[in-house]
Amino acid sequence: MFSYPLPMQRVIDALKRLPGIGPKSAERLTFALLRMEPAEIEQLADALVHLQRDLVTCSICHAWSQSDPCAICTDPRRDPHTLLVVEEMRDLLALERTGAYHGKYHVLGGVLSPLDGVGPEQLEVESLLHRVQQEQTQEVILATNPTVEGDATAVYLRDRLLPLGVTVSRLARGLPIGGDLEYADEVTLTRALEGRGAL
Repeated sequence: MFSYPLPMQRVIDALKRLPGIGPKSAERLTFALLRMEPAEIEQLADALVHLQRDLVTCSICHAWSQSDPCAICTDPRRDPHTLLVVEEMRDLLALERTGAYHGKYHVLGGVLSPLDGVGPEQLEVESLLHRVQQEQTQEVILATNPTVEGDATAVYLRDRLLPLGVTVSRLARGLPIGGDLEYADEVTLTRALEGRGAL
């Protein structure tokens, strides 16, 4: 029975571990890599090596960055009174692309999911509460995805934040139920930000 040469199989197996990449996609990507020039392969390998080496997590907002604190947290033009809470860094980037939000962010690192063993302790909840108490936060906008887990996380955060005396709002439901922020277009995200309501 035919099997791929070991160097190809190693690449296929490595690619299959990425989310959304099945065996066939891993094979196609491996063949595409084989057609690349050696200099392009070296450039890709170097970029992958430096991906984790050159990035840090911002100690304030928990976004990936090249510096700590990150450029958003240190930007004096940002509204220090508004804090937008997202699940992941990609959601932050999606909202930044709209140009509609000018406050600061807080990245939770996921959502509550008891079935997957994710509770408040696995998320950046305590650091969020600490920020709200220490900074001049007046409004916290919850921008978790409109999923069962995202909604449960938003309700949990609302219950923890309201006793701190801040206004808690949630993105308007211009976003599709079950969808992710990273796939929404800029107009939809802008309208969701502008039409946010109290939670």
